[in-house]
Amino acid sequence: MTQTQTASRPKPFVFPQFCKGCGRCIEVCPKDCIHLAGEIDPRTGLVPVEVDLEACNGCGLCITACPEPYGLQPQPPGAGFELQDPEQLFGARPTAAPEPVDLPDRTLPLPELEPLVVKGNYAAAIGALLAGCRHVYGYPITPSTEGAELMAKVLPGLDGVFLQAVSEVATVNLMYGCGGAGVRSMTFTSSPGFSLMLEGISYMIGAEVPGVFVNVMRGGPGLGNIGPEQADIKLVCRGLGHGNTHAIVLAPSTPQEMLDLTMLAFELTFRYRNPVVLVGDGYLGQMTGRVKLPSRMVVPGRPAWAVYGDREHRRNLICSIELVEADLEQHNRRLLAKYDEMTAREQRADTFHCKDAETLVVACNTPAQIAKGAVQELRERGVRVGLFRPVTLWPFPVDKLLPLLPRVERIVVVEASPGQLEDELRLALSHAGVFKPPLIEHVRRYGGVLPGHAEIVRQVLAAQEVTS
Repeated sequence: MTQTQTASRPKPFVFPQFCKGCGRCIEVCPKDCIHLAGEIDPRTGLVPVEVDLEACNGCGLCITACPEPYGLQPQPPGAGFELQDPEQLFGARPTAAPEPVDLPDRTLPLPELEPLVVKGNYAAAIGALLAGCRHVYGYPITPSTEGAELMAKVLPGLDGVFLQAVSEVATVNLMYGCGGAGVRSMTFTSSPGFSLMLEGISYMIGAEVPGVFVNVMRGGPGLGNIGPEQADIKLVCRGLGHGNTHAIVLAPSTPQEMLDLTMLAFELTFRYRNPVVLVGDGYLGQMTGRVKLPSRMVVPGRPAWAVYGDREHRRNLICSIELVEADLEQHNRRLLAKYDEMTAREQRADTFHCKDAETLVVACNTPAQIAKGAVQELRERGVRVGLFRPVTLWPFPVDKLLPLLPRVERIVVVEASPGQLEDELRLALSHAGVFKPPLIEHVRRYGGVLPGHAEIVRQVLAAQEVTS
């Protein structure tokens, strides 16, 4: 080979921020002119390669061997060019891989079985299995641990994976990777553990990665105790990590709904490419109830956007970083449009004796079951009272509530928290343009104590006496 031929061939240029330091180029270089740099690149946390261009003969073997789209590229004509976006500089990397396509979910019929009598935590785990979830990550924490225990027992026999992570922080990052591959994953946790997951949840929302979080709420703040509480409502509705973050929040009130709403959670998390949170309280997680299995189970497909690690999905990218402010603003606008769609389509509520109600009790989770009994007793006494039970806490089902308000004189919010459910109600009414709602009262308990049947009856009767 002549000197002229060597000089005419472009030599490689390294983009350190795209180099993973795999060493493939080092292995194929016939001139031994590629070596690992002496320092970690702070942008990646990895050690990139460096090229000795004096010894390089421009053979191009290193460029061919590089598995990264822009790790090594031939230098354009003229030395000393300004570093810029490699895709703008060189164009898209050619590939013969076909465009990925959505592989839709399938359903399989289930035989009709006798109802089960199981804990709420077990019911949620069974719902996840029937929804096609075979990847569960988590760290034990009372009162949610039974869900993870059941998954650890049955998943290996279903060609699935249960991994007890070293912490809740590790758990959410494992879910990020699993969801990014387009695979269904979930975790069981309780209030302090959920707090540790918030940064990762923000990343998942920003990167549009699906995943289901079952938070069995316990008493707080701090370590608190293992009794039931509902004081995570502000967290799941308004505090899912930094930035512009929202997720659909489902609030079951029975073991049956723990199963049904877990199945729904997996449907919604992939429909919107966004985490979904299912919140119960400590009693609901531990409560044993009658649970009827559905008639069908889900066999998951694979979304076209997944970073699955195969040839077909090679060009896909999952990330939550936009360094240009205008690009990040546009990304936030897209997220806001998605939240608007969730708000319009996914409001869910259950009503009991609400058509002629003059007093409306609002409650969710186990307190809703207690309130339902109180409403039934009050109806037997001739009191026009109804129960409005939000099944989605975010978005709050205000569109289901508004038609009931013209005849309602008072609202009594029953909750095991210092007004967090009431805050969601008031905010939803305000956003809906209801600036003079009916008088809002409450029954509240804290620290692992739930509101009682008699307390609810007394509060409603006291309201009746004031009205009369």
